[in-house]
Amino acid sequence: YPLYPNPSAAAASMASIPSNDVSENGHGNGNGPSPPRAKRPRAALISAAQIRDEFAHHDPAVARVNNGSFGCCPASVLEAQARWQRLFLAQPDAFYFDGLQPGLRRSRAAVAALVNAGDVSEISLVDNATTAAAIVLQHAAWSFAEGHFARGDAVLMLHYAYGAVKKSIQAYVARAGATVVEVPLPFPVTSPDAIITEFHAALAVAKAGGRKVRLAVIDHITSMPSVLIPVKELVAICRQEGVDKVFVDAAHSVGQVPVDVRDIGADFYTSNLHKWFFCPPAVAFLHTRKGGPITSQLHHPVVSHEYGNGLPMESGWIGTRDYSAQIVVPEAIHFVNRFEGGIEGIRSRNHEKVIEMGRMLAEAWGTFLGSPPVMCGSMAMVGMPCCLCIESDDDALRVRTMLRKDFKVEVPIYYNSRQVKVQEMAKDNNSDPVTGYVRISHQVYNVKEEYERLRDAVNKLVAEGFTSAKLRPAEKVLLL
Repeated sequence: YPLYPNPSAAAASMASIPSNDVSENGHGNGNGPSPPRAKRPRAALISAAQIRDEFAHHDPAVARVNNGSFGCCPASVLEAQARWQRLFLAQPDAFYFDGLQPGLRRSRAAVAALVNAGDVSEISLVDNATTAAAIVLQHAAWSFAEGHFARGDAVLMLHYAYGAVKKSIQAYVARAGATVVEVPLPFPVTSPDAIITEFHAALAVAKAGGRKVRLAVIDHITSMPSVLIPVKELVAICRQEGVDKVFVDAAHSVGQVPVDVRDIGADFYTSNLHKWFFCPPAVAFLHTRKGGPITSQLHHPVVSHEYGNGLPMESGWIGTRDYSAQIVVPEAIHFVNRFEGGIEGIRSRNHEKVIEMGRMLAEAWGTFLGSPPVMCGSMAMVGMPCCLCIESDDDALRVRTMLRKDFKVEVPIYYNSRQVKVQEMAKDNNSDPVTGYVRISHQVYNVKEEYERLRDAVNKLVAEGFTSAKLRPAEKVLLL
């Protein structure tokens, strides 16, 4: 698509968009043929120096080994986004009537090809995976409220489901009358079979007494702790066991692991594009299988003028806002194609590096990886030394904050409760239980020295006899 160098060129280009991609109201139906687009010559493979230039806006003082939380966006994609933003500000009406929907449709078509969707109409662009979850769970809540589901029917989710999605399940479906059943996953985990076994057991609980399971919410890659879930196998189990619908929350997946939505076979699949696919924040997609009766019943939780015109159109206009992050998906694809092997090559190299760095940390700290390499993408969990005495979520957050402020290292820390019912607590080389884990990420901008800084920071704390108790607030004394 054209990246307009100035407003006059923008107006001329938008005026040339074929009328068959714009509906009578001027907003575009989002499903017509794409405007013709000149083929861009394939760029030479990106060099190490060019990678550094693309991410020169990162704070050079910080060892940023936490791509998983917020992702990253290269300068070239940010520049493309800025051009779209200026285009909107230069002539908002022309952008709204002539440019927005065709631009969104090009991104939707790019996503459809990326994840092997059957049709572009199956792809809706939203802000993030949390929004996609709200769309699916809102429909489930309406189904309870309108009597299509009986009170007490079950919704199944993984124990390690993302916190915001867990709260959405409570806010939407539990409040509407659903029985929420959690799958108590083990961690550390040794194999996909361990997860499949626990899923079978939890599904049996959900179906007890003849109860219907209306929805299963399954992560593709859990956030904390980070584990690659055998999602295709779990979807197949749901089909065999009569689960009505399956929603895969794959917030971290696109850019970390191969994604083929037709092969996975879920009813709904969402993934962020700003975490591991180099788009600006915030953009994600929700895939819904074409032709299902539920498709026309899904609605964006922000109701605007496009309500009732299908989810892709509803999501494509939720009021005046900045849509530029959703329009530059093709630019992100151009960026990844500058790397050897494209996104497949990036995924492979990131996986190899994160396992290499994880093993280096585990060896230095006398611990282990939280899951085997086959259950990691571009993130890995590494046990921290037991002597740090991380004994709560608050301890983990305080140690993380200290690493950021005192050592300029950004890495999430996970507290693994001692109250683990499905397995014994994992132990380090000294046979002491490991309760704290770092979640390290590897992206194209990362270098070995950043992980060595994390290693050395933790080793320094151990050598100094530090424990997380030193960061806990003093207990208040009640004066009578």
